[in-house]
Amino acid sequence: QVQLVEPGGGLVQPGGSLRLSCAASGFRFSLYAMNWYRQTPGRERELVAGINSAGGSTNYADSVKARFTISRDNAEEMVYLQMNGLEVEDTAVYYCSVRIFGQAFWGQGTQVTVSS
Repeated sequence: QVQLVEPGGGLVQPGGSLRLSCAASGFRFSLYAMNWYRQTPGRERELVAGINSAGGSTNYADSVKARFTISRDNAEEMVYLQMNGLEVEDTAVYYCSVRIFGQAFWGQGTQVTVSS
């Protein structure tokens, strides 16, 4: 079955950096676009970044452009989110996601807290 596992969250000071990772299994990873979402209490889950199956095309929410970078390793079936210049407003639970034949699959989420 499809599994997405995201270790790597944590507490970081404003201006700091953090790298999230997502280990995928149970599907042909190299065939599918991958996305990172985030959610804060009381708000809808929002798309942060996406990457196509080959890794050559990416897209970002305006709020994270020039600060976050999504990447993937198809051989290792991993997707990453490098987050630089973190702001308090980036505090959220971050989720790795894939859509397969119209169905969305989600990881368990990892908490990122930006605070001094």
